Amino acid sequence: MELTREQMDIKQAAREFAEGEFKERAKEFDEKEEFDLSIWKKACEFGFVGTFIKEEYGGHGLGYLEHSLIAEEFWRVDPGCGQAVLSTTFGSEMIQAFGSEELKKKYLPPLVSGDAIMGFGITEPDAGSDAASVKTRAERVNGKFVINGSKTFITNGCLADYMLLMCITDPNAPSSHKRHSAIIIDTKQPGFEATKIHGKMGIRASNTAEIGLNNVEAPAENLVGTPGNGFYQLMDFFNKTRNHVAAQGVGVAQGALDLAIAHVKKRKAFGGTLSRFQGIQFILAEMATRIETARSIYWRAAYSVDKGKPDTKLISMAKWNAGDTAVRVVNQALQLHGGYGYISEYDIQRFYRDAKIVEIYEGSKEVEKAIIGAELLKGA
Repeated sequence: MELTREQMDIKQAAREFAEGEFKERAKEFDEKEEFDLSIWKKACEFGFVGTFIKEEYGGHGLGYLEHSLIAEEFWRVDPGCGQAVLSTTFGSEMIQAFGSEELKKKYLPPLVSGDAIMGFGITEPDAGSDAASVKTRAERVNGKFVINGSKTFITNGCLADYMLLMCITDPNAPSSHKRHSAIIIDTKQPGFEATKIHGKMGIRASNTAEIGLNNVEAPAENLVGTPGNGFYQLMDFFNKTRNHVAAQGVGVAQGALDLAIAHVKKRKAFGGTLSRFQGIQFILAEMATRIETARSIYWRAAYSVDKGKPDTKLISMAKWNAGDTAVRVVNQALQLHGGYGYISEYDIQRFYRDAKIVEIYEGSKEVEKAIIGAELLKGA
């Protein structure tokens, strides 16, 4: 498939924004494990945040493909900065798909305008890939939900103004897949506590936290979608966001290839630049081919979502393959840098650390393979 002129323009604009805003400060943000939120606000002003949110809720009414194209270009320049900016709407996909009109009008517009940051609390210490094992509980008391539990590895945990939480609302449901619901909380509510996780291997500019919930209250109308249907809503959510993660993988791989090409064209050895050796050219060719393949798959997968016919198998292929591509390509890029790739002065070492997360979050590569396998065997 080919991009439209508008999509190509969005892609180019995203690249130019990232080059201008991320590049000079990426190393600083990585070392300090923080991010300058004025850059996020500027990204909102330029229309890069919330592109998939409908116009009636303050967004731009574009698709998840456009959202993913922006992610690819942001991650191509710097993964940590790209994640810090675009993760600020994380969870809004479920609100837009399943929330009431009141919730959409209240919580979506501030994300696009740069007036609020959102988080989504799914993962728990004993519930990662097995999302149906989430234990955080929300009990209905006097027209409110009272929530108790804990979450970990939560993006924007210390920054979010509000947060969507996966909670048990019907512990006695006969199926573990019918016990959970999604509920929005205000993080300023008493009993909410966020503790920043330090020492991450990569994407250090992005805030990640552990969350404690001690009798945190939320109005009953803050339940998103159908009670007890949270797990199935989450699967729909992943059909959208896994394309976004695939785009991240393609972006970090493309950025690593850019760095590798620049390095071999100026690095001299054995009487000439590294780029003149056929063996080096073969490695670059393999890297570029892997990237182009991964890009093609995620474009098709995102297109299926935007057409209202999400292809779960293709989406999982896109996410798994892009993560695999990211790790392989960045590893080859660092190898081409030799010893220079092993020191912090060179950006490739940061890309090397950042790439791994694409194989882990929002469905590990093992989970994606399991989904692909199950889809292939349907009706066989």
